[in-house]
Amino acid sequence: MRLKKAVAVLLLVALAVVTYAYTNSPDQDPYRITDYSRLRPVKVERVVAGREEEQLAAIVREARERGIPVSVAGQRHSQGGHTYYRDGIVVDMTTYNRVLEVDPERRTIRVQAGATWEDVQEAINPYGLSVKQMQSQNIFTVGGSVSINAHGRDIRNGSLIKSVESFRLLTPDGGILNVSRTENADWFPLALGGYGLFGIILDVTLSLTDDEVYRMRTEEFPVEDYERYFREEVLGNPDVRMHIARVSVSPEQLLTRMYAVNYELARDLRLEDYRRLRRGESGVAPAKAMFALNRMYGWGKNVFWRMQSKLYAHQDGTAISRNNAMRGATAFMEYQVPGRNDLLQEYFIPLNKFDEFINSLREILKEEEILNLLNITVRYVHQDTEAVLSYAREEMFALVCLFHVPLTGRGQEEMRRAIRRVVDESLRQGGTYYLPYAPYPSIAQFRAAYPEQARFFAEKDRRDPGLVFRNYFYDDYRGE
Repeated sequence: MRLKKAVAVLLLVALAVVTYAYTNSPDQDPYRITDYSRLRPVKVERVVAGREEEQLAAIVREARERGIPVSVAGQRHSQGGHTYYRDGIVVDMTTYNRVLEVDPERRTIRVQAGATWEDVQEAINPYGLSVKQMQSQNIFTVGGSVSINAHGRDIRNGSLIKSVESFRLLTPDGGILNVSRTENADWFPLALGGYGLFGIILDVTLSLTDDEVYRMRTEEFPVEDYERYFREEVLGNPDVRMHIARVSVSPEQLLTRMYAVNYELARDLRLEDYRRLRRGESGVAPAKAMFALNRMYGWGKNVFWRMQSKLYAHQDGTAISRNNAMRGATAFMEYQVPGRNDLLQEYFIPLNKFDEFINSLREILKEEEILNLLNITVRYVHQDTEAVLSYAREEMFALVCLFHVPLTGRGQEEMRRAIRRVVDESLRQGGTYYLPYAPYPSIAQFRAAYPEQARFFAEKDRRDPGLVFRNYFYDDYRGE
């Protein structure tokens, strides 16, 4: 048995190298595109790299006159067709990426929408400043994160909408609006978390906070202890600024054990000694091989869980700056092999319903063989009463679930049926689910999870009657 495992590891190391080369080379006809999911490739009229404000306005005016749709794309990691539409114009904002202003006194930064969070960190790190909230990786664009109202590891500052002071929006009529909570305020909760349907976000002004030094504190415990632990040891400790947890998907301990990593303020350490930004990731190839075992075998999931637990235990007590803690490591998880993919789904569960949801999810996983669950990350999200499509009507745990899925028609049908069972359970517990991912949930489930959706689409149709801005999220969930 040991020999078989050794051979499997060697083969998977080779596979990881090939896969790495595959996923880091262009694989798309520029006029036949898809997103990270690769579920719905379509032919578009053209892809235009965003360069100048007037150029973008001219594209919108042209689209209105010709009656063709415009979609807005960043890194295209949204997985539900949010960033393109058949026979339309795709505006690639990754080239519209300048840092426009850093104001250390006001603790703000203004950047063009295509700037990444890494660009933001590079600009503000010399001033001892940090973002309040961002996704757990810094590869995404600011405009994309604003469009999905992202959340992350910070537990004190709310989702991204809380740190957006203002943005400028290129609207469907070709005009440009300054949008904030006091100026053109009716656009603010629609375009922010609006999935690109209300216009092109040109630039964003973010409020910042101080960079700090944290000590990482890692603890492992039974799943049923998590709610109490989080309330008392995490939220109850004001020095814990950031938090992330993982739940075991190992068959040996399926959704019964978890560990938490807390980032606790280290008042005795100087920021100057830790502020240098870390570059790159180490050990990508062997980590990819181990994660491949996690995809393919039950024993691989057991081994991967044990290795993860040891790694995080080893990091206990490590000092790290806030900016570095937010940079994340994801290269080992990159995977795009023909016919299969790793896709995210995410569920928001009220804190006091966590145990019940986890117990139900465990039973669903046992019954639905199609659900090859690779990882569950748990985060905390504040109540959000601003965004029209708010996913957190109260304090919630966010369960970010990574599934290994077939891309065949039949496989996707089975995934859709199984995921809808999970969504039903989330709704039964008073929870919701996240909208940037593959559109497995039904229209009825969407409407149950997002009671303000009717207002959202009514405002969309009123402000953009010609459907200048269009994507597949609109088609999938607008309904009649």
